Amino acid sequence: MSGQGDRYNVFPSRMSQTQMKLRLKAAKKGHSLLKKKADALSLKFRAILRQIIGTKTMMGEVMREAAFSLAEANFKAGDFSHSIMQNVKSANVKVRASKENVAGVQLPIFTSIRDGSSGFELTGLSRGGQEIQKSKATWNKAIELLVQLASLQTSFVTLDETIKTTNRRVNAIEHVIIPRIERTLSYIGSELDEREREEFYRLKKIQEKKKEAKDRKIAAEKLAEKIASDKAELEEQKERAENKGEADAEGGKKKKKKKEKKEDASMLDEGEDPDVLF
Repeated sequence: MSGQGDRYNVFPSRMSQTQMKLRLKAAKKGHSLLKKKADALSLKFRAILRQIIGTKTMMGEVMREAAFSLAEANFKAGDFSHSIMQNVKSANVKVRASKENVAGVQLPIFTSIRDGSSGFELTGLSRGGQEIQKSKATWNKAIELLVQLASLQTSFVTLDETIKTTNRRVNAIEHVIIPRIERTLSYIGSELDEREREEFYRLKKIQEKKKEAKDRKIAAEKLAEKIASDKAELEEQKERAENKGEADAEGGKKKKKKKEKKEDASMLDEGEDPDVLF
């Protein structure tokens, strides 16, 4: 029961072993899926990074061009900012947010939408109109690049956090969960083997006890049979002795009778009168 921190605290049984095997299979499958997800997110992450670098480079050029065009328009047409602010009633460019699913991760996508016409078409009609329209087009392009860059930056940050979380999960499954399950399975296997050895030893001892009891029973039966045969033999010898004694007694009686008869006959022979004729 050592190493409680390195394995799960489960009771070693066949059911626990089956459950741990299923958990190990699920952990390995989850690790494979998360690894593939991390690879897909990393691929998308690198693609977004390249787009961000390109967009930032382009953004610097466009912003520099827009600043120069605004300076030219102010030089040609004078300060026309108050006129534009008075004519604008609502936003001409709006941002629409949508989502893109990449390996189960929802990435925000921002797109710029033009709504209606601008309220300062006549600005610069007297002078500097061409520079104002050029500055307007340049700043519209800058706004589109800003929206695109915001979308890429937001997706970049979201992917970065998701990749870190996914990698932490992959490392946790690979270096913590799977080894812990494997150690738990090893512990359960060793306990079950030890239990099987104990059960085998117990059954062996039971068989030995049964065999000893059977041998004692057979020995007791043989001893009882021997005692019974000896008793029968003794009784038979006793009966023979009794029969022999009776026979000897009867023979003695017969001899005695014969002797008595002989004695009677001899007495008769001694007392016989020669003159008596029969």
